[in-house]
Amino acid sequence: MVTSLRITEIFHSLQGESATVGLPTVFIRLTGCPLRCLYCDTAYAFTGGKKMNIDAIIAEIQPYGTPYVTVTGGEPLAQPACHLLLSKLADLGYQVSLETSGALDVSAVDSRVVKVMDLKTPSSGEMTKNLYRNIDYLNEKDQIKFVIGTDEDYSWSKTALTDYNLPGRCNVLFSPVSGQQDPAKLADKILQDRLPVRFQIQLHKVLWHDARGK
Repeated sequence: MVTSLRITEIFHSLQGESATVGLPTVFIRLTGCPLRCLYCDTAYAFTGGKKMNIDAIIAEIQPYGTPYVTVTGGEPLAQPACHLLLSKLADLGYQVSLETSGALDVSAVDSRVVKVMDLKTPSSGEMTKNLYRNIDYLNEKDQIKFVIGTDEDYSWSKTALTDYNLPGRCNVLFSPVSGQQDPAKLADKILQDRLPVRFQIQLHKVLWHDARGK
């Protein structure tokens, strides 16, 4: 069994997105991603990184003293050992979330882990990679995210809410593309259309102007 992963970085920051926004969190960013979204802000994680075994990863996060751990990328599930890392973190009592593109199968993700899964919008350039059967594996503790950069993205996302009964299945997040979508305009649309979604803005970019939190 492979027990090592290629890691781009491990860092401590405030959670910038999702239902735990603002909480001190340790981020484990895995290297590599099969997608190339046009609005991607973590292209530095596509290559490089360093091999670490799971015990070394856990040893590095423990001194931060926070119960919240987010495994992100890149696309974490592109590395098969990610599943073992998620389970070991949950075994240790961490509140674990997985940020995933929605392009890879999530059915085997440990049930204790909160899945924060994208559905790729038209402006991502990767909408054809959406694996819609993943929706069947989301539940009330999980979250599905729409990154919205254009009016077309918004209309498409609004339709998806109904087509897949997403508000009845999990938490739904609408997030504007930084520097492309006016956050206030998106917020106004959500209110006008009375959508049952959580508007979110990337807190870490407001505070530190950086995808890595600070």
